[in-house]
Amino acid sequence: MNSPLQFDRIARPRRLPDEVAATISKAIDSKQLKPGDKLPSENELSERFGVARTVIREAISLLKYDGVVDSRRGIGAFIAKTENRSAFRISPACFEIRKQIVQLLQLRTGVQAGASALAAQMRTAQQLEVIENAYQLMVDADNQGAEQALEKRVDSELLFYRLITQASANSYYEDVVGMIESNIQSNLRSAFLKNAAASEFGADILAEHFAVLQGIQTQDVEAARRATRHRFEQAAQRLVAREDFA
Repeated sequence: MNSPLQFDRIARPRRLPDEVAATISKAIDSKQLKPGDKLPSENELSERFGVARTVIREAISLLKYDGVVDSRRGIGAFIAKTENRSAFRISPACFEIRKQIVQLLQLRTGVQAGASALAAQMRTAQQLEVIENAYQLMVDADNQGAEQALEKRVDSELLFYRLITQASANSYYEDVVGMIESNIQSNLRSAFLKNAAASEFGADILAEHFAVLQGIQTQDVEAARRATRHRFEQAAQRLVAREDFA
């Protein structure tokens, strides 16, 4: 019997500075603000948005680092020319957050490797099919590129490893991996997406995930463990090695 209840997807909350920066960006895209226009003062923006000045200050910092806003000491902030903008740059405010992401990747390395090893042993044919489908979603999004399918790419990767963890038939692994993913989605999603855009696209990255899938497909416990450990160790190393990582 089908339930009459229907639920809509819940939108993920975004950080206030991200919301303010996105609103200002929309005003630029809609031509309400044009290159050379001066932004209102911090006090005025704080009152208009109903947020603290520290929120406005961080939002302006995000826009400055993305090349959307130019700041002139003692004068104010101005809308920059279009050619000065960058689609995916990480603001200094994200550096500490990205260190947290590295720590989560380091934690997940051992946990996910253990879950993948069990999944290779315990998975059913039906579970393998949905895992393969999730991998294909990753490939499709990767082929579209970061500018077109960034969120789809990141969410399909999270789904891929969530399904593998479920196939381990160990609820404790599911709890730990779920905690890590919840932390990413609730607190670190913005920086996680930007980091993914910068370093987690391309054939070499997909090959890391495919090696994990092969271990699950062939039910090779040690291959699945090694491939998963390699995948997350490499992801953490790429973040640490980035030149703009503070």
